[in-house]
Amino acid sequence: MNIALLGYGKMGKEIESIALQRGHTIVLKVDETNASTFTNDELKKADVAVEFSTPHTVISNIKKCFDAQVPIVVGTTGWYDSFTEIEKECQQKNGGLFHATNFSLGVNLFFKVNSYLAELMNKYDSYNVEMEEIHHIHKLDKPSGTAISLANQVLEKIERKKNWSITDNNSDTLFIKDVREGEVPGTHIIKYTSAVDDIEIMHKAHNRKGFALGAVIAAEYIKGKKGIFTMNDLI
Repeated sequence: MNIALLGYGKMGKEIESIALQRGHTIVLKVDETNASTFTNDELKKADVAVEFSTPHTVISNIKKCFDAQVPIVVGTTGWYDSFTEIEKECQQKNGGLFHATNFSLGVNLFFKVNSYLAELMNKYDSYNVEMEEIHHIHKLDKPSGTAISLANQVLEKIERKKNWSITDNNSDTLFIKDVREGEVPGTHIIKYTSAVDDIEIMHKAHNRKGFALGAVIAAEYIKGKKGIFTMNDLI
């Protein structure tokens, strides 16, 4: 399979390594030097594009792939406010989009655990719930896309929490503490606290390999497909 890498930073290089190990070919690499100059013809050489760029360039990259009729796997976060627009354009142009806030198998299993625990804890209002996410200093979006997904799961189940915030810590708000330090690949913690005990679940990534492998598997999955897909479809 021919792959275009839209975003060739640390994640892009990790994806390249795994894609080559799995017998694929990289036909286009886009970084800051050619982000505004790569052409439709260059993109069409790919069977699938894998997008790990920035919140500022992701929308443009998605639309370019729709125009070129190249299915795209998007791992960049911080763009979901524009999801309705992208969903509409995907339908209009008969495109293929696979999106996820996190491609790690472990994180997607963690999503299941988080949702189940929140459902159980809804009945026990003596527990307050808070979150913490820790990432490397280069990460641009706050909180992380994974943290937002986890928070939304909690809000769906915990009736006493109405919204999430990284600044407010009111009784009806799910507070998310966002930390940026060193080269941390990603740690997410959900903690239920009461006067008598605490319950805590955590996912801690050791490196980027799990994210990269998931993205390559998603690319293999979406090749030749039309429509919008997520990790739920893959798993």
